[in-house]
Amino acid sequence: MKRRTLLKQTLAASAVTMAFATSAMAAAELRYAQRPVQGQYIVVLKDQVASLSVERNSAKPSIASVANSIAAAHKAQVFRTFNAALRGFVIKADDKALVSMLNDDRIAYIEEDGYVYANATQTGATWGIDRTDQRDLPLNSSYTYNTTASNVHAYIIDTGVLGTHTQFTGRMGNGFTAISDANGTNDCNGHGTHVAGTVGGTTYGIAKGVTVHPVRVLGCDGSGTNSGVIGGVDWVRTNHVKPAVANMSLGGGASQALDDAITAVSNAGVIVVVAAGNDNANACNYSPARAAAAITVGSTTNTDARSSFSNFGTCLDIFAPGSNILSSWYTGTSATNTISGTSMASPHVAGVVALYLADNPTASVSAATAAVLNGSTPNKVTSPGTGSPNRLLYSLFSGSTTPDTTAPSNPASAAATAASSSQINLSWTASTDTGGSGLAGYKVERCSGAGCTAFAEVGTATSNSFSSTGLAASTSYSFRVRAYDGAGNNSGYSNTATATTPAATGTVLSNGVAVTGLAAAAGNSLNYTMVVPAGATNLTFNTSGGTGDSDMYVKFGSAPTDTVYDCRPYASGNTEACTFATPSAGTYYVRLKAYSAFSGLSLVGSYTTGGGGGGTQTYTNTNDVTIGDNTTVNSPIVVSGRSGNAPSNASVTVAIVHTYQGDLKVDLVAPDGTLYNIHNRTGGGTDNVNKTVTLNLSSEALNGTWNLRVNDNAAGDTGYINSWSVTF
Repeated sequence: MKRRTLLKQTLAASAVTMAFATSAMAAAELRYAQRPVQGQYIVVLKDQVASLSVERNSAKPSIASVANSIAAAHKAQVFRTFNAALRGFVIKADDKALVSMLNDDRIAYIEEDGYVYANATQTGATWGIDRTDQRDLPLNSSYTYNTTASNVHAYIIDTGVLGTHTQFTGRMGNGFTAISDANGTNDCNGHGTHVAGTVGGTTYGIAKGVTVHPVRVLGCDGSGTNSGVIGGVDWVRTNHVKPAVANMSLGGGASQALDDAITAVSNAGVIVVVAAGNDNANACNYSPARAAAAITVGSTTNTDARSSFSNFGTCLDIFAPGSNILSSWYTGTSATNTISGTSMASPHVAGVVALYLADNPTASVSAATAAVLNGSTPNKVTSPGTGSPNRLLYSLFSGSTTPDTTAPSNPASAAATAASSSQINLSWTASTDTGGSGLAGYKVERCSGAGCTAFAEVGTATSNSFSSTGLAASTSYSFRVRAYDGAGNNSGYSNTATATTPAATGTVLSNGVAVTGLAAAAGNSLNYTMVVPAGATNLTFNTSGGTGDSDMYVKFGSAPTDTVYDCRPYASGNTEACTFATPSAGTYYVRLKAYSAFSGLSLVGSYTTGGGGGGTQTYTNTNDVTIGDNTTVNSPIVVSGRSGNAPSNASVTVAIVHTYQGDLKVDLVAPDGTLYNIHNRTGGGTDNVNKTVTLNLSSEALNGTWNLRVNDNAAGDTGYINSWSVTF
C-alpha cells in the first residue's frame, strides 16, 4: 500500500549520501506522516538544546531562538514554535534544506507535518447520555446526575465552538486558534460545537455546568495539521485551569510528535480523552488514538454493539455511545444535529471525567482515569474487536461496580506440532475467568531459534488453538500463550511449546555429489536444497544431460518462484549453471521447472570449503522476523571461535521484504551495542531493502552476538527480515 506522496528524488539521493557518509555520526530520524503537508515539517529538538517555558531558571536558549538559528543555517522558514508541550517548532523547507537539517546535531528527529480530520460521520435521537447512567438496557428515557461539574474546565480541541449557542450560555472560557482565517475560535464546521454539547451542553451534555474552552485546530472543512493540533495542545499546557479535561475528537496517521505533546499536557495534570477513529481498524496505527497518556474511546450503538466504523484493539481503553448522537450545531444559537463517530463517543467520556473531577478536584490523572475505567460496566459490548477491552462507560460513580482486577487462569499444556515446512499448529488447555468481565481471548507469542527468549506477539485467538504460518523451513520455533479478559487483565504465560519445521519438499544436495536420472512433465518442478557452511567459496549448481528443456531457479534463504530468484540462466535445453563466488552461509534452494518435459537430467551442487576458524567467513541468519507497524525488531548472529577484531571493510548484506522502505531505519548492532547505520528512512514508497554495504568495524571484537536491528516508524505498511549476512 502506497499511502503518501513520495519525497522528491533529490531528497532520496541526498539522504542516501548523508546516511553513508560516516557511521560515527548518525543523522536525525525523518519520520513520515500518513497524509503529509507538502514541504512542512515538525522539528523536535534534543532536551539539552533549548528550554521549555515551564522550565524555570533554565540557562538554555529559548525554542524560538534555536528555531530561528536552525532556519537561518539551513535556509528554511519558521512557521510556528511551541513552548510547553513540545520542545520543537514547525518549519517550511525544500528537500535540500531538509537533508541539511537532518544532519544538524541539535535536532532529535524531524516529522512530516500531516493532515488530521474530525472523526465524525453524518447520519440521522438522543440516547447517548441516557445510556451512560444505567448498567443495562433497555433505556429509560432519563439521565440522572449528581453534579453539573461547574468547577471543571473542559478544553475542546476541535473545529472551534459556536460560543453564542444557548447550550453554553454564560459558560464560555478563553480559547485559542491555530487556523489562519477570520473566524477566531468560532466554529464554521459544526463538529466542535457538537462535541462541546455532548461534554457540557445544558440539554445534551454529560457535565452540564463545565466552563467550555474552544481550542480551534481544525478548519471549516474539518481538517487541520498535526502541527496545528500540537499548537492547541501547547496552548492548553500553558493556559489550562484545573481541574481540567481535554477532548480530542480528531485523528490522522501515527505521529510521535503529537503523542509526545499529549504526554506533556497529561503530565501537567490535564486528563486527555481521544477518539479511537472511524476506520474499523487497529487504533494503535493512529494518533492521537495510540497515545498511551490519553483515554482512547471506541463507539457503540444503542444496542451496545461496537459501531461498524469504530476502531478497536489494545490501544482502546473504553467504549461509549457514538452512533446517532443528537447535540448542538453551529448553524444557529439553538440548532441541533444528529451525527455518528468515535468523535461523538469521546466527549461522553470527557463529560464523565468532568463529573469525577467535580467531586475530586485535586485528583491525579491516573486516579481520574482509573475511576472512570474501573467504574465502567464490563462485558456489555458485543463484537468489541480483537484486543479491545469490553468496558462500557458509566457515569454514576456512587453506583460503580467493584472493578475486575482478577486475571484469567493461565493457559496450560501448550503443545506445538509442525504441519508443514511453513506452518506450526498450537493447542492448549482453555483458561477460566472468575473476575466478572469474561474471558476475551488469548495472545500468542513466538520466537525463533534453538533456546530463543526474544518472544513477540504474532496473533490472537478466541479459542484454544492457533496456526502460525509463513515460517521458515528447518527452523525451531518456540511459542507461549496468555489469556486476557474483558477488563484487559492478562494471565500469566503458559508453558513454552517448541516445534521445528521440516525441510522444504525436495532432496538435500551434498557437496559435489550429482543426482541423476531426473525427469518431470511440462509445467512441473523438482525441488532441492543445499546447506552451505560459513567460509565456503565458488558455489556452483550445474544441470546437464538428458532430453527436453529444464529451467533452473536458485535462491538463498527461501524457495524461488517464477519471478523471485537469485539466479535463473533460462537457457534452451538442459545445460545451465548458477555460480556464487562468495556464497552466504545457509540454505540454498534449487528448483528445476520443466519448460517442456525432460528426462535423464543430472544436477550437482559444489563449493570450496573455507579455512576453519581464521580467514574471511560469512555468517547468515535466514530466519524470518516479522516487522510490525511502529516496532523495533532484532535478528541475531552469534560469532564464536574467532580471535581479534573485525576488519575495516566488513561486508553486510540485508534482504528485507517491506512495502515502504521509507518507514525503515536499519542498523548493525555490534556485540558492545554500537550502532552502524545501513539504511535511514530513505527511498519513500519503494518496496523492500536489498543492499550490501561496507562498514569499518575495526574497533569491534569479532566474537559475540551481532544483531540486525530494524525500526519501523509509521503505520500502514509491514514486512519481515528475510535474511541477512555479515562477512569478516
